[in-house]
Amino acid sequence: MNALAATNRNFRLAARLLGLDSKLEKSLLIPFREIKVECTIPKDDGSLASYVGFRVQHDNARGPMKGGIRYHPEVDPDEVNALAQLMTWKTAVADLPYGGAKGGIGCNPRDLSISELERLTRVFTQKIHDLIGIQRDVPAPDMGTNAQTMAWILDEYSKFHGHSPAVVTGKPIDLGGSLGREAATGLGVVFATEALLAEYGKSITDTKFALQGFGNVGSWAAKFIHEKGGKLVAVSDITGAVKNPNGIDIPALLKHREITGTLKDFQGADFMDPNDLLVHECDVLVPCALGGVLNKENATDIKAKFIVEGANHPTDPEADEILSKKGVVILPDIYANSGGVTVSYFEWNIQGFMWEEEEVNFELKKYMTKAFHEIKAMCKLHDCNLRMGAFSLGVNRVARATLLRGWGA
Repeated sequence: MNALAATNRNFRLAARLLGLDSKLEKSLLIPFREIKVECTIPKDDGSLASYVGFRVQHDNARGPMKGGIRYHPEVDPDEVNALAQLMTWKTAVADLPYGGAKGGIGCNPRDLSISELERLTRVFTQKIHDLIGIQRDVPAPDMGTNAQTMAWILDEYSKFHGHSPAVVTGKPIDLGGSLGREAATGLGVVFATEALLAEYGKSITDTKFALQGFGNVGSWAAKFIHEKGGKLVAVSDITGAVKNPNGIDIPALLKHREITGTLKDFQGADFMDPNDLLVHECDVLVPCALGGVLNKENATDIKAKFIVEGANHPTDPEADEILSKKGVVILPDIYANSGGVTVSYFEWNIQGFMWEEEEVNFELKKYMTKAFHEIKAMCKLHDCNLRMGAFSLGVNRVARATLLRGWGA
């Protein structure tokens, strides 16, 4: 089942739990706008290359649409559609005044020079500038993009609309970005994990973690877990995987990766098959890489008691059912990885007034803890698992906003 089919399925299950009117249900599912543009740029060697860019704006009942822009070879309309819809429910679960959007360009950023990436970003912005905006649709970094990408979008957009720092979030600090934004998604994953473990009388200290994906989200999550006394017994990224039953020294691993660009040959752990990481012996599994990694083929072999979804849609619906029957508790992506968009809200909402990082992190923890207890309340009300609790919380908030604004008038 692809990401869009799985997201639609979860939405429909939540709509059924809430008893939504069928016409309203259909309306909430259909995106507000889908944009597809051709981006042709001159390459450094003088040749021309064309790429396809997408922006799906899913819903704006609760506020401006919000979501990342990813540069990845596998970007396609279905994936962008699913992720835009997830952002609608995610911002509602976090109780942020946003709707959902997502965008991307089908390219491999590793194959492009810095100047080629800049040209591609500027052409993409030229094609969509009249459809995004501070009160309309606010992009942010995602897979394959970063603060520099946002700086280029801000600059190109400002050529058409005047200086507009709030048109993107996840910007460089020098252009009005927020302290703590880079670490926010990973730190949010850790705050979510703390809230979950506390329900079971546990804490991060001495709990064993296996973490897949050592990129922006995973590396920050690993750093904070390590600082809080958690044991990371296995870590992987696209270069390989390492394990140590006594816990990996994460600062040393980060330093090794920074110097060598790989996890291979790290002296403080043994090399392992990356495919074995998901089924490695641990208490908490944290997938922070691509979607669909937990599926019916490996779900029965998973040994973790808890799964915290740092990635978007890492668990297939078939795996969801298998894991639920095994008694594995899954903290869903639309809550667990909402730290990034929460701190994006602080950045967007306080343009011109910079919070200290301690204040940003304090407010983030407050939002993550509050959302967890609201999800638990929905679980109790509807007698459902955490995924359905989160979906029903998000869908209910968007449905109420839609009705209050005069849907169907």
